[in-house]
Amino acid sequence: MRTICLYFEIHQVIHLKRYRFFDIGSDHYYYDDYANEHSITEVAERSYIPALSTLIEMAKANNGYFKVALSISGVALEQLEIHAPAVVDLLHQLNDTGCCEFLAEPYSHGLSSLANEDCFREEVMRMSNKIKMMFGKAPKVFRNSSLIYSDEIGAVVASMGFKGMLTEGAKHILGWKSPHYVYNCNMAPNLKLLLRDYKLSDDISLRFSNSDWSEYPLFADKYIGWMDAMPQEEQVINIFMELGALGMVQPLSSNILEFLKALPGCAREKGITFSTPTEVITKLKPVATLDATYPVSWVDEARDTGCWLGNVMQREAFNKLYSVAERILLCNDRRIKQDWDYLQASNNFRFMTTRDTGVYLNRGIYESPYDAFTNYMNILGDFISRVDSLFPEDIDNEELNSLLTTIHNQGVEIEAMQTELEKLKGEKEKLTKKVEKAKKATKAPAAEAEKAPAKKKATAKTKK
Repeated sequence: MRTICLYFEIHQVIHLKRYRFFDIGSDHYYYDDYANEHSITEVAERSYIPALSTLIEMAKANNGYFKVALSISGVALEQLEIHAPAVVDLLHQLNDTGCCEFLAEPYSHGLSSLANEDCFREEVMRMSNKIKMMFGKAPKVFRNSSLIYSDEIGAVVASMGFKGMLTEGAKHILGWKSPHYVYNCNMAPNLKLLLRDYKLSDDISLRFSNSDWSEYPLFADKYIGWMDAMPQEEQVINIFMELGALGMVQPLSSNILEFLKALPGCAREKGITFSTPTEVITKLKPVATLDATYPVSWVDEARDTGCWLGNVMQREAFNKLYSVAERILLCNDRRIKQDWDYLQASNNFRFMTTRDTGVYLNRGIYESPYDAFTNYMNILGDFISRVDSLFPEDIDNEELNSLLTTIHNQGVEIEAMQTELEKLKGEKEKLTKKVEKAKKATKAPAAEAEKAPAKKKATAKTKK
C-alpha cells in the first residue's frame, strides 16, 4: 500500500543587531530584540497558530488516518516559549492526538555536522532530550539542518542510536532511482533514509498560489491523483517543507489550509495512507544503498552546501567560528553557550551568499553579502575574545582536545561505574528479599513448635 509521509520544519531566524568594530570589547549583547519579537509573533499569528490548529483538526477528524511529523530547532523553541507560548500549547495539543511524531535535529539549526563531530553530537542529543522532556518520547528519526546529509554524517547519526534520517531526493545522488522508496546509508546500513520528493513538496510550499503556474489552481483531488498515477510498486511519497510555507510563503487567502484539510479524504478514496517517519522505516525495507560522498541539502537548485559555504567570506566566517569549538565544549558559561547556539544558526552564513539562486533572499538589515560578513565578523571577534578569556592563552587547541578526550573518557568510565552500581544494587535487593524469605521460613516452624506444647496442655486440661 502506498503511503504519504508529511513533515514540517519549525525554525526561527535570530536577528543580529548592527555591531560596529568599535563595539568589540565593550558590548557583549549581539541581538535585535525588537526584530526577534516582531518576527516570531508575526509568523506565529500568520502561520504557526492557524496551521497547527488545522493539523489538530485534521488529526481529530480522521480518527488516526492522518499522520504528520514535526521537527523544531532549539533556538526556535526558545523564542516561542518567550514570545508565542500559544504555539507551544498547540504543539502539546497536537502531540496529545497521538498522530504526530517529533523528530530530532541540531539545537542551533547550524552547520556543526560539517565542522565538528563532538559539537554536532552534543547539540543533537541536547535537542533530543528537550523533545523527550516536552513531548514524552525520545526521537527515533533525525533530520539535519536544511536536510544536510552525507555518508559520513549518516554514520555519525546512526552511532547516536537513530533508526532513520530525512534528506533531499537530489537528482545528482539518485540518478535514475526514484525518491519513493526507503534507502539505507552507505557507511551505516542500519540507518534508513527517507528522501524528499522536491517537486511535490515545492508544488505546495513554493508554487501553490502562483497564478502563472501551469497547474494553477491546485486542488487536493488533482494532487492526490498525481500520486495515484505513479507506478504501483513505489512505496512512500515524502512531502517535506517548512511550516511557515502555510501562511507566510503561501498566504491563507490562497485557501492553502482548505487544500491541506481535503488531502486525507482524497487520499483515502485512492487507498493511499498517511504514515509517520518511524512507521515508514519500521514497515518498509530499504531497496538500495544511497551514496552521498559530498553533502546534499534541500536549498537552491544545486541542492548542496554552497549557499552557506560557497564563497571566501562564508568559509572564513565558518572556520573562524568553529576554531573555538573545543573551548566551547569545555565552557560552562550559560551566556556564552547561548551565544554559541545563536551564532551557529545557518542563516548567518546564508546572508553572506553571492550565489544567484533566482529566489528572493531577505537579508534583513544587511544591504549586501559583504555587509552581512562585516557585521558577523565584528560580533565574532568579540565573542571569540570572551571565549579565549576563559582559558589561559598558552593552552592551544591540541591541549584542549587532549583534555576534552580525557573528560570524555572519564565520563564513559563514570557511566559504566554507575551502570555497574545499579546492577549491584539490584542484586543486593534480590539477596535481601531472599534472606527475608528464608528468615520467615525458619521462624514459621519455630512458632509452630512453640504452639504445639501449649495445645497439648490445653487438651490435657479439657480431658480432666
